[in-house]
Amino acid sequence: MNFIEKIKLDMHSSMKSKDELDTKVLRVLLAKLKETQINRGKNLTEQECISVIKTLVKQRKEAAEIYKKANRMDLSEKENSENKILSRYLPKMLTVNEIRKIVEKIIKENNIKSISQIGMAMPLIMKTGGGGIDGKIANQILRDILD
Repeated sequence: MNFIEKIKLDMHSSMKSKDELDTKVLRVLLAKLKETQINRGKNLTEQECISVIKTLVKQRKEAAEIYKKANRMDLSEKENSENKILSRYLPKMLTVNEIRKIVEKIIKENNIKSISQIGMAMPLIMKTGGGGIDGKIANQILRDILD
């Protein structure tokens, strides 16, 4: 069973159990995956699906922060609830220490010595960590080490 089929099955289960929030979020997710699939003109790999989900999670986090600053806690909590549902489909994220080890390994293996080489290092770090690396954290660790 592929990634999209699993999401469809989960959506059908949430519809049967009348879980409106899960159903709504999974419908939006499936629509976004379908749209991406149509735009690319091919079936999505699991990694491409995860990338779409990460984008949706990031958007929800940003929206939750904006609502929080505007003192709209109801909307902020709604975004956070949706985020939890989407996060179930993401791989386990690596800890900061695990990310640091990967960054140090890439630096050593590729003889990276300066900040100007970040553009070369980041794709290698992200590829090595698969879908479990937070790019923002990896970039910050890389900058801290190279400074």
